[in-house]
Amino acid sequence: MIKPTPNPPIRLFTVADGISTEDLLINLSETLASANALSCDLAFNLEGSKREEWLGVAQLIELAQLLADRVHEWFGPAITAA
Repeated sequence: MIKPTPNPPIRLFTVADGISTEDLLINLSETLASANALSCDLAFNLEGSKREEWLGVAQLIELAQLLADRVHEWFGPAITAA
């Protein structure tokens, strides 16, 4: 019998327990910055629609960075004080 839905994928990576929220936000920001640099480098080596696609990816990453920065602004003082 064929299952109607596949098994969920096995998670290869996890976040260790006990890491502070501030450290998680810092790591998130560094990861987004790296992804943005990679996508921009790739975009600038391409032309036409592929370049535009990768610049779109870079823009999405920048938007995610703005969201992460806002979370850090809102909760940063509370995180540091804890």
